[in-house]
Parts: sequence; C-alpha cells; structure tokens
Amino acid sequence: MTHVTHFVAALIGGAVVAAVLLLSGAAGGGETKTVLAGATDLANPKEGALTPREIYKRDAPGVVFITANVTQTASPFAPEQEGQSSGSGFVIGKGGSIVTNAHVVEGATRVTVRFGDKRSARARVAGRDPSTDLALLLVDPDGLDLEPLELGSSDGVQVGDPTVAIGNPFGLDRTLTTGVVSALQRSIPSLQPGFTINNVIQTDAAINPGNSGGPLIDAQGKVIGVNSQIETGGSGGGNVGIGFAVPIDTAKDVIPQLRRGGSLQRAYLGVGTRTIDEGLDELNLASPDGALVQTVEPGSPADRAGLRGGDEEQEVGADSVRVGGDIIKAVDGKKVRDSDDVSQLIGDRRPGDRVVLQILRDGTRSVVTVTLGRRPGF
Repeated sequence: MTHVTHFVAALIGGAVVAAVLLLSGAAGGGETKTVLAGATDLANPKEGALTPREIYKRDAPGVVFITANVTQTASPFAPEQEGQSSGSGFVIGKGGSIVTNAHVVEGATRVTVRFGDKRSARARVAGRDPSTDLALLLVDPDGLDLEPLELGSSDGVQVGDPTVAIGNPFGLDRTLTTGVVSALQRSIPSLQPGFTINNVIQTDAAINPGNSGGPLIDAQGKVIGVNSQIETGGSGGGNVGIGFAVPIDTAKDVIPQLRRGGSLQRAYLGVGTRTIDEGLDELNLASPDGALVQTVEPGSPADRAGLRGGDEEQEVGADSVRVGGDIIKAVDGKKVRDSDDVSQLIGDRRPGDRVVLQILRDGTRSVVTVTLGRRPGF
C-alpha cells in the first residue's frame, strides 16, 4: 500500500492509564497509531423514521459503560503494568449478553459494566475475536432491568443513510452523536498484525476514545454496526470526521460462535500481497490488476503449495515493491482485483478447507490448490 493511514490501535475503547499507554506506544509523541471515531448532523430522515431524540430515548438504556482492569507488558523483558481501560457496549439479550470491542477488554483481569440506571455488575468475557475486534460479555441478569437493542442488517446500508452513535467518549456517559454513512466496504487493521477487517462501514457520526464497542444505529433505531476505530489524520488521536464500525452482520456471525466456544478458528494462507494498480504500471507486470505476492511465510499453507513471493526489489516512487512473485487472479473462481479480495475470500473460509487459486507465474496462467491452515495466534 502506498497510502499511509493513521488508524490508532489504542482503539476507541481504551482510556488505559497513561503509564501503560506510554509503554505500549499508544500515547505521547512519535508516529500516530490506531484509535477510533467520526462527526456530522443527521440528514433529513425519511418519512416514518425516528428522530435522534426518539432513537436516544429508545436505545440509550441498552448502551453500557465498560470499565476493565487490565494488565499489559511493553516487552518480554519489562514488568507487567496494571491499568484501566474504558469503553462502550450494548445489551443484545435479556439473559445478560453484551457486545463490545475485543480491544476494550484485551488483557482484562476484571470487567465491570454500568447500565443506564446507574446499576453496575461484574461481567465475564465469554469470548474475544481479535480478527473482527468483537467480544461477548455475560452478566448475571438477576436484579437488572436489561433493555436489549434491536439488531438490524448492514447488508442494505447505503452511503448517505442517517446514523446515530451512542457511547461513552472520554468517559462522558451515554453521549449521542449524529451523521451519515459516508462510505462502505472499507478495510481497517484487525488486532492481529498483518490482517484486516473487511466490509467495514464508514461514518462521520462523531466517535472518540471511549466510544469503542458502542452501537452505530440507523434511522429505525436498529444497530447496523459496532463502532471500532477512527482515522486520526495524524491529529494526535482525536476525531477528524471519519469513523469505522464493524458491520452488525459480521457480529451476528461471530457472537454465536463466541458464545459456544469462546474463540474462532480463522483460515490462514500465509502470503503478503500488494494490489496491482496504475501505480505499478512502470513495472510492466503481466496483469493490470490482481494481488502480487510479495512474501510467502515459511512452512505456511501457501509455502507447502508452492506459491512464490517476489525475489527482487524495485523502487516505485517512494515505495519498494518485490517483483517476480505470483499474481493471484482468482480464488475458487471468484475474481481477485486487489489484496483486500484475497483477505476477504480466504477470511470467509475455515481451517482445513481446500481452495483453488488461479495465478499468473512468469506470464503463464496456472492453478494451485491450497489446504488452508489455522491463523497464527488462534
């Protein structure tokens, strides 16, 4: 990728104590990392849609404030640091199920949830999925007046649709902001280095640190996404009007699996790729599009199947590109236009699945069959 983004991986969830943030590189000077956020007025709603006031009255009671005591280690040789992070979440079931971001409760030794009526309860982390930055918390519902939010669908969301975000930015309890869907099918970094979350909803409804895990809501008051990250634009971690939410349809797939097993198994190919576009025209590659294999991890499924990475580096502007590797053109017959397509098509599979890759090698088309492995760290 030639464009350097400024995602802050402290992620909108965590206001971890300054000492821990400094050790982890998520605070202070230097290169901007990854947080979470967005901003704008609600567009004129369609007839029959709810007003922001009505949405807040209906949904805010189901949005929760999450506090987690966390343990972090800056390096294998440094002592553990104790701190606290905070974020948002929302109730999805009367039985005590709560959705939030995985980064909000990462390293948590104790999790407390505060509800709209100011009651608090201890929560258990039933499962986390770093690949989608989603987590499921469970609380004992006895004595609690739980008000689950209604889940919508992210499948029919369109650019320009009104959005509402409710959360706890900077610890400000149950704050509402409004905006629109400003783009679709974005990709953002997951909690696993080198992997992305795909089909993400972009919004300009203002979200900031502390909004992580809160709901992104449509004009009918239904949840369409889980607020997760912001583009900082190098501004130091604050909202610049571009926020990202994990689609609720992704959550609908992940949460039941977390409930059953506590974690997910993700498929793994083991290649690093580079999108072929007009920026690489001067290299005279064998295809104007597709995913150019840069690296193949030793011992990975791709390595065992004989895929080849680049063996020569060439400078393209300010970038260095490995050439000489395979070009992935299709996965199981589905066209690959860029690197994101590879990530998504492999991400939709399970460990042990066999996939057929159509590739170009030295200008010649061929087919490679790969048995996918389990993603490292899972």
